[in-house]
Amino acid sequence: MVYTYIFVRKSIFMNIENSKAQLRKGILEFCVLALLKHKEAYPSELLTSLKEAQLIVVEGTLYPLLSRLKNAGLLTYRWEESKSGPPRKYYCLTEQGVTFLAELSSSWDDLKLAVEALLKDNQTKTKDSK
Repeated sequence: MVYTYIFVRKSIFMNIENSKAQLRKGILEFCVLALLKHKEAYPSELLTSLKEAQLIVVEGTLYPLLSRLKNAGLLTYRWEESKSGPPRKYYCLTEQGVTFLAELSSSWDDLKLAVEALLKDNQTKTKDSK
């Protein structure tokens, strides 16, 4: 009985962690574009911002994402010589990236309102049933 409880509890925890990771992964593209909205940045700067916001924990996640966004025409980059080390690649939004980000922002606002309404409605129903 105790073993079953531990197994079920561990299974639930693993599913929660997987769900949290999937949520972060799903909004990572949006967050990278948002970070580049006002200024260009090189990957280390992006990683620092994403880590501070607890949105990314594995560096290897960012580089393929930047490549995909560049290949989709949403980002471009330029090389800049570094005073300490190799040249740095600075990323910025293209015009298409600016438009795409605006559309994502609108979708995010709609989604956020819908989720908040569902959560609020669910909390009200839970309180009423007590």
